[in-house]
Amino acid sequence: MTHPPPFLEDPDDTRDAIMKATYVALCKHGYSDLTIQRIGDEFSKSKSLLYHHYDSKDDLLLDFLEFMLDQLEEQLPTYREGGADDYIEEIVDSTFSFGDGRPDTDFTQALVELRTQAAHDEDYREYFTRSDQFVRKHVVHTIRSGIEQGVFQEVDPQETAALFQIVFSGTMTQRVTSDDDIFEDARAEFERYVRDCLLAAE
Repeated sequence: MTHPPPFLEDPDDTRDAIMKATYVALCKHGYSDLTIQRIGDEFSKSKSLLYHHYDSKDDLLLDFLEFMLDQLEEQLPTYREGGADDYIEEIVDSTFSFGDGRPDTDFTQALVELRTQAAHDEDYREYFTRSDQFVRKHVVHTIRSGIEQGVFQEVDPQETAALFQIVFSGTMTQRVTSDDDIFEDARAEFERYVRDCLLAAE
């Protein structure tokens, strides 16, 4: 069974209930086999509400993506106790573990499918551009904080964040589109980069 993230477990209102149903249906069916009907099958209220609020599957999915980004922005801290160096290790760990094991893999597959829509749909492209910019902004702030704390070298925060962004996107796509397991090697090399090129010498 697909379990939604904690913030969707107990929906507070109709929109949250729709977002939960969309998450579950998307994980079950993926983008190409997803329909309003199948989202309605996971919806605890009248299916007519879906058609009242949304004109199409893509209209609903774009609202769902906006909802997920809003949740990410609200819940993602800059860094936790221990400083920016500890938090950057959490970012690396999350990068290489995201989507590793169901139900995370189901959602990762769905995200990659949705991202491919951006190749020919401006609305999806605009969303994923903003999503990428948010992730980079988050990493930039963490890098700058680490430099101020003296735990990072004097690197360019924008360039470093761009590398983190590309590694994250590439890892997510590789995990759900190939059976070639290269994550251990890639992680070892990326951790070497963080150790040698980012962390300040003790």
